[in-house]
Amino acid sequence: MEGRAVYFVAPERVEVRDRDVPAPGPEEVRVRTLTSAVSSGTERLVYRGEAPTDLAADESIAALEGDLSFPLRYGYAAVGEIEAVGDGVPDSRLGSRVFAFNPHESRFLASPSELIAVPDDVTDERAALLPTMETALNFVMDGRPLIGEHAVVFGQGVVGLVTTALLAQFPLGSLTAVDCVAERRAIAEDLGADEAVHPESLDAPADGADLTLELSGDPDALDDALSVTRYDGRVVVGSWYGTKPATLDLGGRFHRSRISVESSQVSTIDPDLRGRWDADRRFSLAWDHLEDLPLDPLVTHRIGVESAARAYRLLEDAPDEAVQILFTYRNC
Repeated sequence: MEGRAVYFVAPERVEVRDRDVPAPGPEEVRVRTLTSAVSSGTERLVYRGEAPTDLAADESIAALEGDLSFPLRYGYAAVGEIEAVGDGVPDSRLGSRVFAFNPHESRFLASPSELIAVPDDVTDERAALLPTMETALNFVMDGRPLIGEHAVVFGQGVVGLVTTALLAQFPLGSLTAVDCVAERRAIAEDLGADEAVHPESLDAPADGADLTLELSGDPDALDDALSVTRYDGRVVVGSWYGTKPATLDLGGRFHRSRISVESSQVSTIDPDLRGRWDADRRFSLAWDHLEDLPLDPLVTHRIGVESAARAYRLLEDAPDEAVQILFTYRNC
């Protein structure tokens, strides 16, 4: 069986190549991809050549092989249908809809244990947002918002927007979304932010933010996040800056402010929560929120995978238009 796969081959250069996909082994299945979600943050770093090449692609995802040097296949949000099973896999799995942490490709092999069943009441497009929702949940769990606190979220890409939507469910004192793009600020307010402002227009809450999340992907925003956080406040850094350094002014009020700065990444759960929380419980919660939250406006583009290069140019050239891009696989 032949499939098609997206390859990052050089900075700002993507190719869609034919790729042989063999029959599944005894304990494998073959999945036909229906849609996959582009991670605008991480994949833009890979696309630009700004991801550290000595770093493993993702040690927690079996389908992502090798490191982040070119050429490579990347992506981790595929939704598909099982179209063939090995001799050791029950025929009842045929036709099942599944989610996989797998690169952008039209067909792939996987072990059934690597696949996550998609609930019947979750659409293919919503299911492709599972990693986004899981990541946003992890940020909120690490931030531990409390009643009456003031929260500020820097960055309203798709992860920032979903994080804002989750925080809007808490009885906060205020929730402020920060982004350079007016269209994304408007979506943030629709999702429940009390206000959404341009970084240059940001006025911190009177006493500062209790909880600040830096999700913009811009290293310069981290200094801004520190500057709006109050004494004894918390800054959760969910951005991955790749090879870009962050320059911080730690010589002023920060020195006496007792602000805590914590990195947050979805592959691990806060050690204080691991007695009660694991990946399966977090996935269950993610499915619930994917079904309930008004996330349809986040999907702005559906692009055939054969035109993958156009998708990444859109992210670079039209951030006011492109929020969440999904690849479709009708012609593969």
